[in-house]
Amino acid sequence: MVVTTTKGIRVSVETEYQEEYSSPGQMHYVFTYKITIENLSEHTIQLLERHWDIVDLTFPGRAVDGEGVIGKQPILEPGQMHQYISGCNLKSGLGNMSGFYTMERLVDGRRFTVKIPQFDMVVPFRLN
Repeated sequence: MVVTTTKGIRVSVETEYQEEYSSPGQMHYVFTYKITIENLSEHTIQLLERHWDIVDLTFPGRAVDGEGVIGKQPILEPGQMHQYISGCNLKSGLGNMSGFYTMERLVDGRRFTVKIPQFDMVVPFRLN
């Protein structure tokens, strides 16, 4: 698990290789990641947008931008958390992701970015 905190918002990520959905012979490796966002600040916030930088070791990197996470723009009061699971496909079986969320403080409409820590996606048999 990797964890980072930005302006009172803690983001933690856990990854898992999904062997049953992967086809190494066809260069198709599937990973899931579980993200937990915790509001440790004193303000109510809303997650508006996400930005991902995806690195696939032997292929060009890509960037993904979009509204919210998995179709939601959660509002988190102080002390609340939001958790979701999503996935990523790689061609090489070795890569990483990192990025940021754009959040808004509801009290004054101030927007700020929250770092998503870099996490690795590595097929287990590549570790040997």
